[in-house]
Amino acid sequence: MPRISGVDIPEQKRMVIALTYVKGIGNTLSRKILSKAGIDENVRAKDLTEDDVAKIRSTITELKIPVEGELRKIVGQNIARLKDIRSYRGLRHAKGLPVRGQRTKTNARTKRGKRSTVGGMKRILQKT
Repeated sequence: MPRISGVDIPEQKRMVIALTYVKGIGNTLSRKILSKAGIDENVRAKDLTEDDVAKIRSTITELKIPVEGELRKIVGQNIARLKDIRSYRGLRHAKGLPVRGQRTKTNARTKRGKRSTVGGMKRILQKT
């Protein structure tokens, strides 16, 4: 398995798809990297030589693309900055609620967590 930016690239996939397993590299950027490195998009990852992998690595660093840990650090710093300046988005991040204006009355279960029934015990106590 070739390793690029600390990620094991799946061997059976075409290189265009295999590069997208690295955080920060999407489909378009993958095509750009491969064309700049001079590698065919349809080559499987298992067929790459060490020179090809080195070309891909050098192309990523040459284009100054933040990937994996560096990208995670940048995103984390941006969120921390929003929290520090007490912006609306920062407060939403801190509370664990949707940040980009989605409704929360009925949806947003992923962000808010499992439902917890409030006020359901009062009826049961009155009946007995």
